[in-house]
Amino acid sequence: MSTILVCDDDKQIVDAIDIYLTGEGFDVVKAYDGAEALKLLESAPIDLMILDVMMPGLDGIRTTLKVRETSSIPIIILSAKSEDADKILGLNIGADDYITKPFNPLELVARVKSQLRRYTQLGNVTQQTSGQVYRCGGLQINDDTKEVTVDGDPIKLTPIEYNILLLLVKNAGKVFSIDEIYQQIWNEEAIGADNTVAVHIRHIREKIEINPRDPRYLKVVWGVGYKIEKQ
Repeated sequence: MSTILVCDDDKQIVDAIDIYLTGEGFDVVKAYDGAEALKLLESAPIDLMILDVMMPGLDGIRTTLKVRETSSIPIIILSAKSEDADKILGLNIGADDYITKPFNPLELVARVKSQLRRYTQLGNVTQQTSGQVYRCGGLQINDDTKEVTVDGDPIKLTPIEYNILLLLVKNAGKVFSIDEIYQQIWNEEAIGADNTVAVHIRHIREKIEINPRDPRYLKVVWGVGYKIEKQ
């Protein structure tokens, strides 16, 4: 059974999310500001965090940054705004997904389950029946141990970043459109996926490229999509 940390300064929202998640069999831990959430994360095993962006004291943005210093657990950002800039900000600072208030509780539950599936698949090496190592120049992915290295140096990726990179490396030379990437990684229809995919691509570049502005591996094909360049 997975434990979800829900953090929002609005107690009614926390209680509502609690009802839906516990109804689906999850354990829920509640916090009402970022500092409280960080303390709970240190004291109890947490499998996923749901964080509101706007909170007094330590807000969701700074809380996410602190979490990402030590942990890669899935983080879903709650935002009261619908502007793309707010969503991109959440993704830029390390969140895996976002949902805009007011939201459909069933959609939030579905996103929680989706993120947990990806995180479990990324970390559960024991269920791998056969290991695969994919190489592209100095870039290497061991899909058995879920390790990524560039020129021998280990690279730390979030589950979504890993899955995107694995998709592209396994199909080196093939161009994937933004919609194709979104549909394969998120397993849902790509509606307004441009910014979401672009942010994750940028994060991957920053981690695997010596010069992200002049990438060696992860190339953009203007007007078409992205690919891993065959080395």
